[in-house]
Amino acid sequence: MALPEILLANVEDFVGQELGLTDWTGVDQLQVNVFGEVTRWRTWMHCDQERSRAESPYGDTIMHGFFYVSLLTYFNEQKGLNPPDGDYHLNYGLDKVRILRPVTIGDGIRLRSRITLKSVEDKGEGKKLCSTAHLIEVEGSDEPAAYAEFLAYWYPKAE
Repeated sequence: MALPEILLANVEDFVGQELGLTDWTGVDQLQVNVFGEVTRWRTWMHCDQERSRAESPYGDTIMHGFFYVSLLTYFNEQKGLNPPDGDYHLNYGLDKVRILRPVTIGDGIRLRSRITLKSVEDKGEGKKLCSTAHLIEVEGSDEPAAYAEFLAYWYPKAE
């Protein structure tokens, strides 16, 4: 059953509820290499597929742990956590970030997030501080890849 639309006006009603699973999102070696360039973390275990296949204990390149974390805003957007009665949101921080296991890239992988609304704090003038818990899953695996609680301020539309 689909959840009702999440709004700034009713977001508190969803605290403690699983908001659902996002769609699968593909990640390939090119994206991992670009992430390595942008973050200046170009280690062979992430970016050199030939060497990783020969020397890595994982048998292939692995995804950067912070790449998982960088997808949290994208996953929130997929589940409607950009309320239509709001104007914008700003990242506030992360709690309990855990990279639970390496994820090999191979010819490509698919990730998704299982999202739960942990808490909502009213910050006055219609602004809310919302915390969502994300369990990052990898297609074909029973073990999650990462867990993080993402905090963001949601701002109402200006009147």
